[in-house]
Amino acid sequence: MLDLQKIRADFPILSQKVNGKPLVYFDNGATSQKPQVVIDAIAKYYQEINANIHRGVHTLSQLATDAYELSRGKIQHHINAKHAHEVLFTSGTTHGVNLVTNGFASLLKSGDEVLVSALEHHSNIVPWQMLCERTGATLKVIPMNEKGELILSAFDQLLSEKTKIVTVNHISNALGTINPIKYIIDKAHEFGAAVFIDGAQAVPHLKPDVQALDCDFYAFSGHKMCGPTGTGILYGKEVWLNKLPPYQGGGEMIKEVTFEKTTYADLPHKFEAGTPNIAGGIVLGTAVDYMNEIGFENIQAQELALLEYGTQRLSAIEGLRIFGTSENKTSVISFNIDGIHPYDIGTIIDKLGIAVRTGHHCAQPIMNFFEIPGTIRASFSFYNTKEEIDSLVEAVKKAKMMLS
Repeated sequence: MLDLQKIRADFPILSQKVNGKPLVYFDNGATSQKPQVVIDAIAKYYQEINANIHRGVHTLSQLATDAYELSRGKIQHHINAKHAHEVLFTSGTTHGVNLVTNGFASLLKSGDEVLVSALEHHSNIVPWQMLCERTGATLKVIPMNEKGELILSAFDQLLSEKTKIVTVNHISNALGTINPIKYIIDKAHEFGAAVFIDGAQAVPHLKPDVQALDCDFYAFSGHKMCGPTGTGILYGKEVWLNKLPPYQGGGEMIKEVTFEKTTYADLPHKFEAGTPNIAGGIVLGTAVDYMNEIGFENIQAQELALLEYGTQRLSAIEGLRIFGTSENKTSVISFNIDGIHPYDIGTIIDKLGIAVRTGHHCAQPIMNFFEIPGTIRASFSFYNTKEEIDSLVEAVKKAKMMLS
């Protein structure tokens, strides 16, 4: 059992008021809140060891380099990567997707196929569309059902020798569906296809084991798991990272430069051009430590309890429909009320201090499937409480009464 009072005290923002009401923060799918230990670690870096990394012989540079690489090692251990150099620091999941699609531009040709799921965030659709436009490859879509689940029989039929890469999210940001990625990875590998997993919505809730999954790429963002914004990780199997060309040119990613020819640095520096977000990379390791100290089993138990309670309470509101009803889902509830635009509900409950996300959640194909303009999304984290869900329910009822 989590000591929720103690945990909530770790997050200074949770004690503030919004519009004169205690803040209820249910927009964790967009970004999580930050514990004091993370906030302090950012200040500590700039106060004590601020220096550029890898190239300096002076003491501060070496201290900063050691801290940065220590964080890489923490994340390697956290996701169970085989090698530290398979862990690349990025600015976030979107950066990771674009790094891989850029690399595959040299590997694909006309007639090749890329499979993407119907449950994807725009950032895991648009770069693949751009890749197909550049190479002449064809983008094919794994369809979904009314519960918000991928239709695996259709996926099986789409796979062929033409399939070169399959890309799917671990968890849907819009519906909370946990996809059967191990099945997808294993089936894709039977046809020799690579697999890219968008783990942005998964890492706040679970620990991915990239070796057990056997995925070829796994990307996620730091800011959704108590870490700083502008941070992220791309895991790539060594064999694939060696196949891909550099994404950006510049300092750090080179071995030797002449005007006639440049040779590139070894992994991971081949893909880490320029001065990175040093503080962010270091502090991402702090955030990982914090979440592991709480324990992901404890996190999952708390969030499952919130999901079950929230589903029960919200479902009792007349005219309310929940989108995303898979039995295998995480702590996200997307819903609408008949005849009321989600934006209007969101605006009113914000006046009551409750933060939810409204709109299409950068997942317009999902909204098109359900023929709706968007949803109200309440996304819970381990620091949320059932009492906060009660406040949400009462606020939704009040908004419904005002708008009916």
